[in-house]
Amino acid sequence: MALNREKLKKSQFGLPGKRTYPMPDAKHAANAKGRAKQQLRKGKLSRSAYEKIVAKANRVLGRTKPRKAKKSKK
Repeated sequence: MALNREKLKKSQFGLPGKRTYPMPDAKHAANAKGRAKQQLRKGKLSRSAYEKIVAKANRVLGRTKPRKAKKSKK
């Protein structure tokens, strides 16, 4: 199903001012986190913008605290 951005509320975007990184549901939120990470690594997204997107995505996903990395077994 195609996403109709015009119908989404401003609050449903990771960066509402630019209306980028839409997050109407959990699938879009998880995808937005991945895309934001890619753009951060490329240098096309600031650290503060990345953190805003991740915080919003975590709220949509129902996560209030950041996930800790799993320790690898040796």
